[in-house]
Amino acid sequence: MADTGQPDPFAGRDQFEDETFTDVELPQGDLSGKEFIRCRFERGRFEASRWQGAHLEDCVFEGCDLARIQPAKLGVRGVEFRNCRLTGVDWSDIGANPAIAFIGCNLQYASFVRVNLTGTRFTRCRLLEVNFVESRLVDAVFTESDLSGSRFDHCDLRKADFSGAQGLLLDPGRNTVKGARINLAAAVSLATAAGLKVSGFDDAPDERR
Repeated sequence: MADTGQPDPFAGRDQFEDETFTDVELPQGDLSGKEFIRCRFERGRFEASRWQGAHLEDCVFEGCDLARIQPAKLGVRGVEFRNCRLTGVDWSDIGANPAIAFIGCNLQYASFVRVNLTGTRFTRCRLLEVNFVESRLVDAVFTESDLSGSRFDHCDLRKADFSGAQGLLLDPGRNTVKGARINLAAAVSLATAAGLKVSGFDDAPDERR
């Protein structure tokens, strides 16, 4: 753990319930195996910290720096990340069937490989150059989120809602997309990428006349 001059509020205990942790500085800290139930983390610094085998239930992270955390086997149930920095996090080895929501977060360069994200909410998130590979995103919702440069490969996107997202580009031939919702801009981009011409959008001015 990096020396911040602060005592470690998690040292010597493995279980925490109905507690609030404010302004904790624990970069590169080790929270492996610890259990948090109905806890709040406010304005904490946990970048590059380790959460292996930890458990979070009905917890909220508000305004925290969680860049490059290591969530291997982290159990997540009813957890919300609000206005947090989560850049460069590899979620691929997170615990099975996480129940999680991201609101106003920066998840740039994140990776979700073979993760069950059924029903996950991404609201007003920065999802630039994120890798979604072989993941289940059935009923996931991307509201006012920027997906520019993100890749979806062999994902289950049935009934996912991208209608409020921007920057979406995916290949229906490489993903399961039945029932997914997209907006007009995304539909035009998908059609153009497939070599189609969309009347009224890519015609030359004189042709439209």
